[in-house]
This record gives sequence, C-alpha cells and structure tokens, in this order.
Amino acid sequence: MTENSLDTAGRPATADRASGERAAAPTPASGGTPRAVDDAASSRVASPRPGGGRPPRPTLGRRAAALADSLWRPALVLVAFFVAWWFVAAREYVPNYLVPTPGQVWTTMTNQWSELARHTMVTLYETVLGFVLAAALGLATAVAIAYSRTLDKALYPIVLFAQVIPKIAIAPLLVVWFGLGLTPKIILAVLIAFFPVVISGVAGLRSTDPELLDLSATMGAGPWRTFRKIRFPNALPHLMAGLKVAVTLAVVGAVVGEFVGASEGLGYVLLLANGNLDAPLLFADLILMSAIGIVLFVLVEIAEALLIPWHASRRAGVSLTTS
Repeated sequence: MTENSLDTAGRPATADRASGERAAAPTPASGGTPRAVDDAASSRVASPRPGGGRPPRPTLGRRAAALADSLWRPALVLVAFFVAWWFVAAREYVPNYLVPTPGQVWTTMTNQWSELARHTMVTLYETVLGFVLAAALGLATAVAIAYSRTLDKALYPIVLFAQVIPKIAIAPLLVVWFGLGLTPKIILAVLIAFFPVVISGVAGLRSTDPELLDLSATMGAGPWRTFRKIRFPNALPHLMAGLKVAVTLAVVGAVVGEFVGASEGLGYVLLLANGNLDAPLLFADLILMSAIGIVLFVLVEIAEALLIPWHASRRAGVSLTTS
C-alpha cells in the first residue's frame, strides 16, 4: 500500500479537509488573513455594543447627585461665613453702623428692591456689553498677533503698556471726553477685560502642534480652513480660561466708571451709601455686585462645557496627579 493510500485510509476525511484548508489559507507573511480570523473580526465589527458603543447617559437622579456633591462644600463655607458675620454683628463686637447684621441687610434689600434692581440692570448692561466687545476685540488682536510677526512686535508692547496704566487714573479723562452716560463705563469695562482675552488667545493659538499644521498644509487646506478646524478648536481651552477672568474684571470696570461720574448703577449707589454711612445699603450693594460676577462666570462656564466637552478639564474624575 502506498503512502498516499495509507494517509487516505488512516486519516478521517475531516482531517484531510482541515489540512487542505490550512494549506489553502494564506499566511500572515504573504499579506493575507485566515478566513476564520476574518470571520471573527467581521462578526465583532458587525455586532454592535449595547447602547451603540456609547456610554450610557447619566440619569436625572445622578445629575442631581453630582450637582449636590459639587455645591455642598461652597454652601457650607457660605453658611459658616454668614454665621460668623451674624455672631459678630449681633454681639456688636463691631458697631452696627460699620457692620450691620444680615437681617438688616435683608430688610434694606427688600424695602428698596425696585430701586436696587434698576441700578443692577444698568451695571449688568454695562458689564455685558463691555465684556462682549472686549472678547471680540481681544480675539481679533490675538489672531493678528499669532499670525503676523510684524503685528506681534507692533501690537504686543502697546497692549502691555495699556494694561499697566491704572484704569482709575484714566476714568476722569473718559468722563470728560464722553460725558456722564454709559459710554465711559463700557470703555473702562473693555479696557480692563481686554488684556486676559488677548493673552489667553495668543497662548492658545501658538500652542497648536506644528505637525498638525504641516499635515493640514499637505492636505491642501487653506489658512481659513486650518484656523477653523485646527487652530481655533485647539485654542479654545486657553481662550475660555481668559474669558472667565475677563467677565469678572468687566464688572470691576463698569463699577469703576460709575465711581467717577454717574447718576445710576451699583457704583453710584455705593458712593451714596458710603457718603450717608448707610452700612446695610452698602452691604446689599456689594452682594448684588458679587451676584452679577458669579452669574456671568457661571454662564461662561456653561459655554465652556458646551464648546469643549472633549477637553480633559471638562471630564469628571480626571486625576491631576500621576500617583
């Protein structure tokens, strides 16, 4: 009996077919993939993961729990602050005409709410308009500085020079030039909020990976497309940080302008309260100023969460250490 006949007789037909399939299947060295591997890979690709491959969205209860977890600490600090304030004022360790009790401040706010609300809206309008103008002008200046070396050398020293000038020193000059209306307050808000936007914008635009820019140029993308798809998204984390600083400084600019010359606004109310030694009204005015800054900061924070949810700073549970 020949060797072939012995092999045929001694091995099952399934073994022959298996050996034949192994012989026919291309090897990885030849650039092919075995059919079994292909079938397994295709089956893994074809069968979607539960939920479409995306992590399940948090429920309303989990969101409420996360919000409560992020708020209880500052709420506890505020409660401790108000308790200490009430204790000092109630025991009159400091005279009440200097430090009123929280109850006196609350009574003043409720009794004069219509007037305080009107002045608050004036300061809010000046702050928001000044912040929007500062953000637009600051971003345009940052783009010009980042894209042009000539403009970088020409504009950057001027921006720095304008920042180091005390804004309270030029406020009377702005009142003389533009009168007692809203214009000098808005200009001061722009001047104070402008610098953080420029600095953060330039830092963000210059932090783009040069390899991405080279790849974009190789793929034939023009300057505008490169800016829209690569440079600007990469600069957004830096820019949003600068905007959060700028929006709080815009409140300062508007109030400083009202200090110098105004007939309405929270800065004007603060001067009246200080001149009349009306401590409850002064404290109520300070609380409303702080509320404006906090609300605007939170709005910018929400805009940041919507614009850059992919950034590491927006992910919950990201560790800041390597240990």
